[in-house]
Amino acid sequence: MFLDKQHLQGSSGGARASIEIDRGYAVRALVLQGGGALGSYQAGVYEGLAEAGIEPNWVAGISIGALNAAIIAGNAPEHRVARLRDFWAHICRQPWLPSLIPYETIADSAQHWPDPLRIWFDGIEAARALVEGQRGFFSPRLWRVPGAGSASYYDTSPLKATLERFADFDRINRHAEMRVSLGAVNVRTGNFVYFDNTRTTLRAEHFMASGALPPGFPAVEIDGEYYWDGGLVSNTPLSAILRAKPRRNALIFQVDLWSAQGALPEDLMAVATRQKDVQYSSRTRLITDSMSEQQNFRRLLSDVLALVPPARRQSEAYLRAAESACDARRNVIQLIYRDKSFEGSAKDFQFGPLTMKEHWTSGLDDIRGTLDRPEWLAMPTHETPFVTHDIHRRQAEGAR
Repeated sequence: MFLDKQHLQGSSGGARASIEIDRGYAVRALVLQGGGALGSYQAGVYEGLAEAGIEPNWVAGISIGALNAAIIAGNAPEHRVARLRDFWAHICRQPWLPSLIPYETIADSAQHWPDPLRIWFDGIEAARALVEGQRGFFSPRLWRVPGAGSASYYDTSPLKATLERFADFDRINRHAEMRVSLGAVNVRTGNFVYFDNTRTTLRAEHFMASGALPPGFPAVEIDGEYYWDGGLVSNTPLSAILRAKPRRNALIFQVDLWSAQGALPEDLMAVATRQKDVQYSSRTRLITDSMSEQQNFRRLLSDVLALVPPARRQSEAYLRAAESACDARRNVIQLIYRDKSFEGSAKDFQFGPLTMKEHWTSGLDDIRGTLDRPEWLAMPTHETPFVTHDIHRRQAEGAR
């Protein structure tokens, strides 16, 4: 089979020792951005975390990140990587080539082709997804039926059976093992909402709603309301983790599929690619910079309140200030997918097995490179309670 474990090993494959995580981190979160076919990068990141013995106790996702969250939370830790692999193999199957020309033969060759040929090959795969859909995921609507749940170019009903095949929803709803949060948008009100297994019994429809990007995919009905992809408002659920109460020490692996930074486009194809990057990147670093400033303020307020005499601590002003004060420490490990030289604006709906394997391998390599710096996982200090690390940013700074 083309999509086997051997093909999904990173360049630094092999047995790796488990990494000890500071027990002071009450929250170990995995935050998964939306990005369609790029989502196998997140699966690679999870494989690297699993091989290092790092298991999250909270996974938050939007769009394809929500689907990956379903597979992770819906399986026992020892089965998660295998089920992620099975899920991605299932939705990336290619039925269009004649059996006389095995896909594996062409794909093994295509990964070594020069960029112009590879762009042509990838273009064919993207066009096939538009025309035929993806088995077990979405299929073209041959006719239009009036209604909010069918106003789209594609029908996503096959995805429900796929999610129920690869994820155990009884397990997902046992939130004591892993908390799950999914971002979506209420179509009627325009409000951003989080479906959370600590407040709601999650079904396949909740995960589908988080990934219902219009006009390609239809709104998903849940309890009388219709929902679209959360990426329409915010493509990263990072703020859900950072703003949750009670505020606790947290180690957060933020896995983004779109880079806010990029080259100035010089042609229309590059413009289309860059436009998607800017639109869906959600400015992760802007969010972390803002939250860092806020956490520093909360920590300073906590220090100031400690100076208040005990006899004055029942005053209304003190109690109101105490609600905002916080000395929790947050460590955000950022992993941001980097485009290949031959990728274009179709990268988010090009579900071919070859590109899926390449994205997965990139994620695995990036998290392995990150975990080769175990000092990055250390608990932030009281003086600097919010820290971020990004292997690509450090590499870029080192190259200057």
